[in-house]
Amino acid sequence: MTFLSSFTTTSKLALGIGASLVTLTACGGDDNDDSKNWETSGANWPPVPTVVAHRGASALRPEHTLEAYRQAIEDGADIIEPDLVITRDGVLIARHENAIAILNADGTVREATTDVVDRPEFASRKTTKTIDGTAITGWFTEDFTLAEIKTLRARERIPAIRPGNVRYDNQFAIPTFQEVIDLARTESQKRNRTIGVYPETKHPTYFQSIGKPLEAPLVAVLNANKLTTRDAPVFVQSFEVANLQQLRTMTNVRLAQLISDGGRPYDFIAKGTAETRSYADLVTPAGLQAIKSYANGIGPYKTLVIPVVNGALGSPTALVANAKAAGLPMHIWTLRPENSFLPASFKKAPVADATVRGDSAGEITAYLRAGVDGIFTDDPAVGRQAVDAFLKK
Repeated sequence: MTFLSSFTTTSKLALGIGASLVTLTACGGDDNDDSKNWETSGANWPPVPTVVAHRGASALRPEHTLEAYRQAIEDGADIIEPDLVITRDGVLIARHENAIAILNADGTVREATTDVVDRPEFASRKTTKTIDGTAITGWFTEDFTLAEIKTLRARERIPAIRPGNVRYDNQFAIPTFQEVIDLARTESQKRNRTIGVYPETKHPTYFQSIGKPLEAPLVAVLNANKLTTRDAPVFVQSFEVANLQQLRTMTNVRLAQLISDGGRPYDFIAKGTAETRSYADLVTPAGLQAIKSYANGIGPYKTLVIPVVNGALGSPTALVANAKAAGLPMHIWTLRPENSFLPASFKKAPVADATVRGDSAGEITAYLRAGVDGIFTDDPAVGRQAVDAFLKK
């Protein structure tokens, strides 16, 4: 079975480079000879359906660590995904949030992706900031230099759901974006297959507001690595719109608009009454045409493709057909293996146990049947199994 889709740009870039058509042809995870020229190996890439390792193999290792990305590659991921935030000295690093430890009102830890709460030398860095309209007390990457970040160690973000990952706490360093790129390049050459990177810009409006915009440092890293064309094995994604529009004028790599199942892009909120659109407006035919003017694809939340009705997957919406009509392939997020994240019909006994692995492959297969071009998954081994089985039918 072969799937054809294209991540194309219909508008000319401010760089003066005309649009070109990039066709993505399925290869089911097979090796290809282009990986030796990794920086321009994306002409027939990625395989479709695509397996994107969401924060690495985050169901198996603490997320956003080189070890999680390495495990994802071993398990068959086509792409590894780093969320990007920035340090005080302007270096992009891979973390789910710029808040690397978050406290509850009583001082207990709500969420931590590093051991910073146990580091007395950084106790004075604890502060409260408003991020995208929400007050958060904790520690933030923009208050640390890269050298300081490198002294910290990663921790499992959701230990109650992934207790097996806790055994890796305090073992792994926090990687830079450059280190993630280096890993993808090295593993591509080692395995003779192209492994891409799918960075997400986190809270771009916030970072611009504090004088640490992400766009220029991101493009600088891409350029330094000769990742400058639509043949590069790169997608840049964001839940905001304005920063993707800005990036469209700065780079020719593929861009993807992330779409939530509710609410509004924060840059729209920040504009006040000047911008009243919501994510729901972005998935209308008119909204998809607007996205096509600056992005090459979309990343909708999974239930925008197939809603959950009474604990089971319902009938597919028109989004896949509308996106294909607009020439916008989609990679949906996020397919996770534990009961905590699965519709009731895919949970396994005991269903009340959030840590038990359910039928994630079954859920993935349902979305593949609906026509999505790729999936973000926390367990790429399950995603690879589901995609390979689907392609054999």
